[in-house]
Amino acid sequence: MSNNSSPTPAGFDGKPSGAVLGRGSWEETNRIGDILRKETVGGMVLIAAALVAIVWANSPWAPTYFAIRDFHIAIPWANMDLSIGHWAADALLAVFFFLTGLELKKEFVAGDLADFSKAIVPVTAAFGGVLVPALIFVAFNVATAGETLRGWAIPTATDIAFAVAVLAVVGSNLPSPLRIFLLTLAVVDDLIAIVIIAFVYTSDLVPLYALLAVVPIAAYFIIAHKARDFCAKNAWASWLILLPLGILAWWCVFQSGIHATIAGVILGFCVPVFRTDGKSENGLAEIFEHRFRPLSTGICVPIFAFFSAGVTVVGGEGGFSAIVSDPVVWGIVIGLVVGKPIGIMGATYLVTKTRHANLSPEVKWGDLFGVTLLAGIGFTVSLLVSELSFGLESAHNDHAKIAILTGSFIAAILGAMVLKPRDKRYRLIAEREKVDKDNDGIPDVYQQD
Repeated sequence: MSNNSSPTPAGFDGKPSGAVLGRGSWEETNRIGDILRKETVGGMVLIAAALVAIVWANSPWAPTYFAIRDFHIAIPWANMDLSIGHWAADALLAVFFFLTGLELKKEFVAGDLADFSKAIVPVTAAFGGVLVPALIFVAFNVATAGETLRGWAIPTATDIAFAVAVLAVVGSNLPSPLRIFLLTLAVVDDLIAIVIIAFVYTSDLVPLYALLAVVPIAAYFIIAHKARDFCAKNAWASWLILLPLGILAWWCVFQSGIHATIAGVILGFCVPVFRTDGKSENGLAEIFEHRFRPLSTGICVPIFAFFSAGVTVVGGEGGFSAIVSDPVVWGIVIGLVVGKPIGIMGATYLVTKTRHANLSPEVKWGDLFGVTLLAGIGFTVSLLVSELSFGLESAHNDHAKIAILTGSFIAAILGAMVLKPRDKRYRLIAEREKVDKDNDGIPDVYQQD
């Protein structure tokens, strides 16, 4: 029954005791829903940018595309000389990882991941979704004696924007816990990818620059915390004070040999979630997310995708036979399409058995399976890891890009085939969940005892 006079019981989340993937809080559902809507738009732009790149790279004007991607822009006084493709991967993608850092911190500090009982499911599922695809890739490439094993992390990532965009089209009426699960899973997945990039793909470490990076990062942290409310209310303070410190930190990390996008994550973690009065609403992390997400989803990530997805599919080196005979291709495709669902489903099933719990009554295993198929859409981070593994000029990198695109497309189609029919049966349930008889702005289903 609805209760308009008394507060919701402490710790009550609308699911029966011992349930896995039950309904989250109304506040968390609202926050995640807002992110999903923004990621959906970003996913559409991302897909469009990738399609333009693929068409251009396989058209009669392909040399122009590769000439632009490989054109170098140098900044001599900063000791930097990078191609436009590298600038997109090292600089523009740092904005995406900054937002990832913000979202991770908000999840672990003020979101559902702050609650161990809720965090254990997506965290365990994310690790399963990383481990199994990596093992599949290794199994396909172990015979190369190490030549291609460096790409083991390529099929481990899930692209948030791409997967959410597909989910918005085929599963808009699915239970909210499933959509929250996919987003949270992808966020944790990004954290694992960040750790892999930082520790596995760092070569020729220059300790001096790594130590120098601590200075601007520490200054950024102190100012962001001491003047959190001031920076939240005055946009100019962020642009004139924090942004230069962030750029300096990014440059030091780049010069240290650590991939420069890691600087974005660290700076994201430096931003406080709560205001000085202890509330997270309109806190600096939330303000920054609203300011920078359009820049990331509308400009930075699509540009990166545009310069990374362009690969010659027809008429490339060795032709079609070279592509299908490359174990990198099969390791990535099978890892994304088969490994991701097996890893995530297996880990989730393991949680239900070890914690003596069952899926929440509103979530079915078939629904979860469809969502795990969408988790096999690996794009942005997978393309980045591919470049870090093999380099832009490598044939293996071109084959890996084709495999990422193919695997992601297959995962999207399979996920849509499973979820679309199930979405129809949830349409009436979704309408019921919107009922708010007491007109307090919170659906009654979130206030039932």
